[in-house]
Amino acid sequence: MHHILCGLAANPALPSHLVDRLIAVADGDLAPALAAREDLSRAQARALAARGEECAVQLAHAGRLAVEDIDSVAHPDVALALLDNGVGAPEWARRLVVEPDAERRERLAACPDLPSDVTERLAADPVVTVVAELALWSRASDVVAELVRHPHTAVRRAAAANEATPPDLLAALLTDGGVPPAARCEVCEREQIPFVHDRHCPRLDCTLPGGARCDGTHESAAHAVHAAALGNPATPAGAVAPFADHDSMVLRWTVARRPGLPSEVYERLAADPVPGVRADLAENPAVGEQVLRALGADQDSDVRRRVARNPSVPLDVLSDLAAAMRKGGAPLPRIDAATPTETERLARSPLPAVRALVARRRDLPAALRDALAADSDAGVVAAVAPHPGLRPAQLRAILDRHGVRVAAQVAANPDITSELLDDLAGRRPPARKALRAIAGHPRATPAALLVCLSDERARRTAAGHPALPPGAISHLLTDDDWQVVEAAAANPSLPGDVMAAMAKAASMPDEDIRRR
Repeated sequence: MHHILCGLAANPALPSHLVDRLIAVADGDLAPALAAREDLSRAQARALAARGEECAVQLAHAGRLAVEDIDSVAHPDVALALLDNGVGAPEWARRLVVEPDAERRERLAACPDLPSDVTERLAADPVVTVVAELALWSRASDVVAELVRHPHTAVRRAAAANEATPPDLLAALLTDGGVPPAARCEVCEREQIPFVHDRHCPRLDCTLPGGARCDGTHESAAHAVHAAALGNPATPAGAVAPFADHDSMVLRWTVARRPGLPSEVYERLAADPVPGVRADLAENPAVGEQVLRALGADQDSDVRRRVARNPSVPLDVLSDLAAAMRKGGAPLPRIDAATPTETERLARSPLPAVRALVARRRDLPAALRDALAADSDAGVVAAVAPHPGLRPAQLRAILDRHGVRVAAQVAANPDITSELLDDLAGRRPPARKALRAIAGHPRATPAALLVCLSDERARRTAAGHPALPPGAISHLLTDDDWQVVEAAAANPSLPGDVMAAMAKAASMPDEDIRRR
């Protein structure tokens, strides 16, 4: 019954009076599904919010509750959700900033547009995590500039990640100059130093990261501050560049993702001994052609795959890498950006893998699309088969030539006819992947959808298809697969009398439901 009701709560065809009935019995599982409905009236949203705090918070975050709909004293978490949305009365923030629950003060510190007196109080909060949240989320550069100098490294780390932090102070955090030395870190405030935390610490109540260490200079905490500053796009490139040669793999890895660095920095990183560093560098759109050519010949297969995803990769390098690329998926950025001349040249490549890369595009000129659809290679044809604009005769010819190898891709074509979908569904042996595509196709017929029910994965999709016969939908409410049950209950073609019966049963005692 639980899965039926959760599906029913999401059913777009559920009448308003039945929504009211479900709201009246909504629990922690049912309420979130009801809260996600697009057609809730304001009165229904208020009634649903009264069913529980978590649901009220969800509704507030979604903009379904107004300031006047809640009692901020009785429901501080809902008030926080509205403040997080940038609405709410200033007095709410002033009340919450003295809230004894530090977790609520943390959430308040992450809210935008707080009154200045509230911000000042949060910046002086005795709980470091509250101050750190302010340092991370405040958009006021003067506030963050002060928090960069906070004595605790956790606050500095948060400020180092905040793009509102002034660039000169971000650079100062990397050079450890221009700001006073930190006085505390999460290690030395808990342990007798020098201390190195066991990576396999047996203490169940321990929250220190594995390997955290402090000998008075807050080594691991300083490393975390550097990592946050290096990953911040507001940090000046000149302050980032020296870390390309740092002993820390983590810091070099962070630098490899950064745009706007001098070319010689990327050249040094291309020779990094860690494949992960080179792989992230390979996908960095700021990397120049020379580095991409070197990485395209890298011994590591992941590095080479990431080069292929770089929007700046030279087309000849991409062609060399094409054979190793995974079939299917979205077009590569460089292929999407290819000029008409480049696209034409790639589509006529002697290498099927290169032609298949072009065939993934969905904006090909009709003549080029048709030429690829007539390709002799099944991989190329499978890539172009979902392209809109292909005529029914072309799709049928594709199936006749390549059969099951392209069936799923043909079934995914938005312009395929219902008749051809019926044909595909009725083929023996069934093409399982094709059935899964048919199950979600808007042109699928009742007959094709009934066939889709024979496949476990396709059944989960077909159960929610509006063209599925009402009797089949009702039958699926007793399916052994809970995902099928929820999809069937959410199907807008579920008969109205069945919806009413399910909603009525929701308000019955468990014993009555069992008797029915």
